[in-house]
Amino acid sequence: MALPAGRSVVFVTGNAKKLEEVIQILGDRFPYKLVSKKIDLPEYQGEPDEISIQKCKEAVRQIDGPVIVEDTCLCFRALGGLPGPYIKWFLDKLKPEGLYKLLAGFEDKSAWALCTFAFCAGKDEPVELFRGKTEGHIVEPRGPRDFGWDPCFQPDGYDKTYAELPKEVKNSISHRYRALGEDGGLKNSEAPGS
Repeated sequence: MALPAGRSVVFVTGNAKKLEEVIQILGDRFPYKLVSKKIDLPEYQGEPDEISIQKCKEAVRQIDGPVIVEDTCLCFRALGGLPGPYIKWFLDKLKPEGLYKLLAGFEDKSAWALCTFAFCAGKDEPVELFRGKTEGHIVEPRGPRDFGWDPCFQPDGYDKTYAELPKEVKNSISHRYRALGEDGGLKNSEAPGS
């Protein structure tokens, strides 16, 4: 990020659990102060990258300073990638149990979680994207119901859902971690775009 160390960046979210997860993943090595702010952004439609760019540009317009926005997708192979970026609405209406039932008629229960963080340093600056993806399966919900679709997503290689995994384990394998923490992730980015 092309910002001086110690400067703050607004993370646009009203979700306390998401903020907690991001702060835990970024840890002490992230050189910028993350300040969360809830603002109403339009619910854009389209492909994940397009949605993230539009959200980021609108956030920069409203904040008038450096921002990070996040967009998360849950994609079912049997449904051609749906619900994808519309998972928020599917989850709201169907809950984790309904997401699982959506695949009742399909043999393929595989899915992937995709997280896209979009950063912009300010107006008229480019939007930079950081993506992370975790493969898994949709299962009958298990574990606490306090964080979205976590109870029905079981990452490949694990016998527990995101909701059942200890936070430190989930935060070391999740789609959000991969967008933030792995090589090329936001956490390790010195000065994207420079």
